[in-house]
Formats: sequence, C-alpha cells, structure tokens
Amino acid sequence: MTAPVLTWLYAPGDRPRVVTKALAAGADVVVIDLEDAVAPDRKRYAREATAELLCEPQPVPVHVRVNALDGPLAAADLAALAALPGLSGLRLPKVTSPEQVAGVAAATGGPPLYALLETALGVERAYAIAAAHPSLRGIALGEADLRADLGVGGDPGLDWSRSRVVVAARAARLAPPSQTVHPDTRDLEGLAASCAHGRALGFLGRAAIHPRQLPIIERAYLPTERELEEAETIVKAATAQPGALALPDGRFVDAAVVATARRTLSLARRPALS
Repeated sequence: MTAPVLTWLYAPGDRPRVVTKALAAGADVVVIDLEDAVAPDRKRYAREATAELLCEPQPVPVHVRVNALDGPLAAADLAALAALPGLSGLRLPKVTSPEQVAGVAAATGGPPLYALLETALGVERAYAIAAAHPSLRGIALGEADLRADLGVGGDPGLDWSRSRVVVAARAARLAPPSQTVHPDTRDLEGLAASCAHGRALGFLGRAAIHPRQLPIIERAYLPTERELEEAETIVKAATAQPGALALPDGRFVDAAVVATARRTLSLARRPALS
C-alpha cells in the first residue's frame, strides 16, 4: 500500500536554490509554483528553470502549479513540462469546469492532475470537476482566492466549502483533499489548531510554504497513541471474529468501523520526518 501524502511544500519556480532546499526538507511532495509566487516579469525564467530541473528524475515527487488555465501562459507551461521525467503531477489553479480538466488531460497525454477550486463557481461544480477525467487524482481548495470571491472574513465562513470539497472527492473516489496553506509561517500554534479542525472535517494532510510547518502538519494528521491502541484492538477483534461484534467495553464494531481502524493503522506506518 502506498504511504498517504501528508505534506506538500510549495517553492517558487524562479528561485532554484529555494527549490533545491525544498527537495531536501522532508516533504512528501514538493510543489514548484509558477503562478502566484512568481512576478509577471519572472514567469518565463521560472518555467525554464523548472523545465531544466525536471529533465532528470527527482528524489521526491515534484508537482508544478502552472499559471491560470484561462490566461496566456498556461499553454506554454504545459507544453514545456508535461512530458518531463522529473514531473510527478500538475496542479491546475482556479479550475471552474470539468471541461478545463479534460482539456488539459487531452493536451498533456496523461500526467496526474490536481484541480484547485478557488472560486464560488469551482466549489459549486466540485463533484463534476472531481469526476471529470481519470487523470485527475485530487482536488483541493485555494482558500485565499475563495475567501476574496465569497467576501468571507472569518475562518468559519469557509467550512461549508471545505465540507463540499471533502464530500465531492469521496464521491468521485479520489483521495481526501489536503488543506490549503497556513500563510503565517511563525504561527505554529495556529497552524496546529487549524490542522486539527481540518482533520475533523475530513481533510488529509496540508500544503506548506515553509519547512518549519512540515512537522506540525505531520503530527496533526498522524494518529495519537490512544487512537492507535483503539485501532489495533478493533482490527484484532475483527480478525478473530469476522462480522459485526461488540467489544468488551460495549462499543459496537461493524465493517465501517473496521475500515476506519485499518486506515488509522496505515497512517502510522509512514516514515516520520526527521
């Protein structure tokens, strides 16, 4: 079984030294950003530097967030990067329709795609986008743009959209979505609290913009010792007695409870960040 992805570390494509450091930071996936993190006059250089790097396989999976699909730069990004051996996935910003996903899949020949929903229209079409094409492997929110589009001030105002995306991903049989970035890289307590909230909503893992955020995200999403003990008890009991059963403490266990316990144990098997 493939280890679940918990950490996605962004690095700006026009800063190759930062990208190199990100590749050694311990993240499950490094995301090279050609979009928001790169100034307009640096876009071409960012694309060329990223293409040069991805001409060779990399030590960890590398995704690239290309420029907006409805703008003039995305086609050049896709043409330059989609077939490179070091590329593990393409992150598509501001997706608003399944046709956009299908169009990228047709143009690129099948690298794994990840759609970012950053507008009210994208969230409203979340399931259609999630089910748009077999090459699509995941969806996630882009909360900064979504917050601006919705006019939402407080964080709880995004919870409906978050739940919508979690449900859409599950309905389309995709992996649970990862949380968006926590923009304050020094607010580690706030990051931990936000991760705990995201985990309760059904997210799995989170994007980061600084290596110091990675251990916080991982700890928040890995099971606690108590959760592991409970999962082991449930799986052991279910193995000894298949079917619905009651544990000695009175808890009822059925197939859904056992499946949840097995997912908990699978998370514990992933290597920890050093």
